[in-house]
Amino acid sequence: MSAPPVVDLPIEDARLAQDVANGLAAVEKLLRSSVESEDAFVTGASKHLIEAGGKRFRTLMVLLAAQFGDASAPGVVTGAVVIELTHLGSLYHDDVMDEAPVRRGSPSANARWDNTVAILTGDYLFAQASDLLADLGPELIRIQAQTFSRLVQGQIRETVGPRDDEDPVAHYINVLADKTGSLIAASGRFGALLSGAPADVEERLSRACEAIGVAWQLGDDLLDVASTSRQSGKTPGTDLREGIRTLPVLYVLGSDPESRLGRLLSGPVGEEDVEEALTLLRAHSAMDQARAELTAWVDRARLDISGLPDIPAKTAFLTLCDYVVERSG
Repeated sequence: MSAPPVVDLPIEDARLAQDVANGLAAVEKLLRSSVESEDAFVTGASKHLIEAGGKRFRTLMVLLAAQFGDASAPGVVTGAVVIELTHLGSLYHDDVMDEAPVRRGSPSANARWDNTVAILTGDYLFAQASDLLADLGPELIRIQAQTFSRLVQGQIRETVGPRDDEDPVAHYINVLADKTGSLIAASGRFGALLSGAPADVEERLSRACEAIGVAWQLGDDLLDVASTSRQSGKTPGTDLREGIRTLPVLYVLGSDPESRLGRLLSGPVGEEDVEEALTLLRAHSAMDQARAELTAWVDRARLDISGLPDIPAKTAFLTLCDYVVERSG
């Protein structure tokens, strides 16, 4: 049973579209078998988020990056599964830290069982990823370790918050780069390395994928304010209700902290004030500032992609850049 990619990415080249579809199906098969355990409970808990679906965005990045070398190389699918297991393991831990009751439309593992089960299941997925990674060689192991270090440091920085002398916006962008961008960058690097793509292509793909990852998260910030439930799949203002200081909120607090909107956004927004906060924020210049930041990250990605070999996968990456901008409104 295969999972669709993050977007309905229009791939005009029929051969590339088929290669990606085949790769996604192969990844899904190995992903499920890689978490099988002699203990039925461990298997069930590990498959909880896999079976809830998901975007498989990072898988898509690995498969597209592999097109710049030998996309059929035996390690490509395994590398994509390593990346996806790492991502899934981090989601189990995130839900515990965020006390999230729902993930991907289903009860989160911590809600279905408890925090201990969720944490240990995430650890189990990290262990399974390491087991697969061991067959891919020391260079891939080192990249994964460095990526994992960034993931953890990003989470720590987010938890602690910016220092008194630190720009909150710069701190926030750095957290996004570490927590989200780093693993998407590793996806591009894995695909390039495992397919035998040239070193300069590997570097370009890694940088471009990280920039796309940051831009995607900034798009989520904008969607939480600007979209309807039908467009985004979640209730608008969710971040505001939880007191999460996303980029538009940080811009407001930096420029208009004493305004009515600034006071509303200084902490979690009560249900009775959410509609007012959304209306004011949608009309505030902070939204344009946030869109400009997103566009700057997409432009970084396009610059690196423009230097890649002229093959259908390059067009697919450029199409994805366009989509990241368009989805943010």
